[in-house]
Amino acid sequence: MKKTTFAAALKPKSITGKLLVWRLRHIKQRPFVLILSILIGTGSGLAAVILKNTLYYTNYFLTNGFSYHGIYYLFLAFPVIGITLTLRFIRYVVKDNISHGVSKVLYAISKNNSNIRAHNTFSSLIACTLTLGFGGSVGPEAPIVLTGSAIGSNLARLFRLDYRTTTLLIGCGCAGAIAGIFEAPIAGAIFVLEILMLDLTMTTLIPLLIATVTASLISYLLMGNAVLFTFTLTSPFILRHIPFYIMLGIFTGLVSVFFIRGSIGIESLLKKVSPALRVGIAGVTLAILIFIYPSLFGEGYTVLKEVITGHGEIIGNSTFFGLLKQNHWSFLVIIFGLIIMKVIAMAMTQGSGGIGGTFAPSIFVGAICGYFFANLLNTIFGFNISQSNFALVGMAGVMAGVMHAPLTAIFLIAEITGGYQLLTPLIMVAAIGYLTSHIFESHSIYTRQLAARKELITHDKDKAVLSFMSPRQLIETNFARIDPEATLGQLVKVVATASRNIFPVVGQDGTFYGVVMLDNIRQIMFDHSIYDVTFVKDLLIMPNYSINPDDSMESVIQFFQQSDRYNLPVLQDGKYLGFISRANVFSQYRKLLRKFSDD
Repeated sequence: MKKTTFAAALKPKSITGKLLVWRLRHIKQRPFVLILSILIGTGSGLAAVILKNTLYYTNYFLTNGFSYHGIYYLFLAFPVIGITLTLRFIRYVVKDNISHGVSKVLYAISKNNSNIRAHNTFSSLIACTLTLGFGGSVGPEAPIVLTGSAIGSNLARLFRLDYRTTTLLIGCGCAGAIAGIFEAPIAGAIFVLEILMLDLTMTTLIPLLIATVTASLISYLLMGNAVLFTFTLTSPFILRHIPFYIMLGIFTGLVSVFFIRGSIGIESLLKKVSPALRVGIAGVTLAILIFIYPSLFGEGYTVLKEVITGHGEIIGNSTFFGLLKQNHWSFLVIIFGLIIMKVIAMAMTQGSGGIGGTFAPSIFVGAICGYFFANLLNTIFGFNISQSNFALVGMAGVMAGVMHAPLTAIFLIAEITGGYQLLTPLIMVAAIGYLTSHIFESHSIYTRQLAARKELITHDKDKAVLSFMSPRQLIETNFARIDPEATLGQLVKVVATASRNIFPVVGQDGTFYGVVMLDNIRQIMFDHSIYDVTFVKDLLIMPNYSINPDDSMESVIQFFQQSDRYNLPVLQDGKYLGFISRANVFSQYRKLLRKFSDD
């Protein structure tokens, strides 16, 4: 009989079908993945350019002529207008939850077979423009990551690629998005490896790098050096400042814990009230906070540029602080207050329904932490510590602590500065910030809630494999049944024709009463004198553990470990369905493991 190939099985009636057949016949898998990584990098880079432009022009149109020394009441109302428009867009156009972009990507990989809906290729861009362009205190990175990931997922679905390849292409989109928005290709690839936890093999690394380089080139060709912010290092790293960098690492780690817990806590509180009241509370709060700290309007990169170039006094230049008599100590209080208020403003924006990410806020908070710490040391001890360097290194500390991605933090800041002169303090502060945060928070801000709902498998390959296994698919039914009222003689006849050494005792209505083990009756099964007076119900035993077909595979594995049995019965509402064997579970596990890790 002639073997039917997948290509032959396809019906090339449509253009898509013809394209699939042509691809399968002429392009092998690995070259095809590389081609797709270029396409995904191009799409992600274009999306990053589009988002940067729409944010810039929306913000420019709304705030042109704004001054920190004046009161603009409409300016204070812009964020709530943007959030309201975002909610309307989501409710009546998108009709789907698109918040928390990175968490959505992790959920898709963990629980949705790496499928991301097609509308995410554009819906997050529009929603983010409405939220962030109108002054919502979030960042553009998470929406662009979801956009890039959606491009990768839908291209993979178009060409009917398997789960492992689809996940890789999602990673390419994610990496391309970060690379495009920051023009930082190395940081983009590392972000995917740390956050999505893809295997570090040449099969995964090469497509990621191709996607990031392509996205960076697209962004550079269309925008030049006009990334979100750039900085040229002017102050060198001073060796004797190492103790201060160590203290900064601890400080940024503790701030990261506040960042994670504060933002999640505030969002959880807002979810307890109605949507209308939620927007009202968030709108009033944001208006008050922006009146006090105008730098909370939007992602804050404009203020960030001033801070890292030595003009941090802009933080205190607002109508509110203009009424206060400022000195060195009061200015320190103002700076520290901004750290706290940025987290609150971000949580209010996201919790009320705004679309944006925590990436930019973590950078902002990190820079202010470093700026505050340097100012504190200079004020107390009269040092001349570089505020710019500490602000840059502080970014890495908070990013590493909040996202649990120290390598991403290190290389992103290194690429932004255009050099690696601060590599040593970057490594120190990022590592210490991460370790300090990890003591109190075992999960990052992206994974904490997913882990609490047991919906996170990307960080655990074993869970990833088990999530694709179902007890229903492993049920074996080739066990000979016996009625509890049957005699030993009848049981022996069943044993003679059976292929297994376990005999489920099942009533006429399917009720499971227990099992008879061949080893337990071996000594009496040849005693003909008791064939008619010994009944199966007197020989059965009830297993200590049974499996429900709806149990998770993690539970099934635990049952096998605890019972030390090789076969466990599967029951539903007391009715017998079959058995699951340890050997079958292991065999299926090995097949799926190859699917996940085949290089």
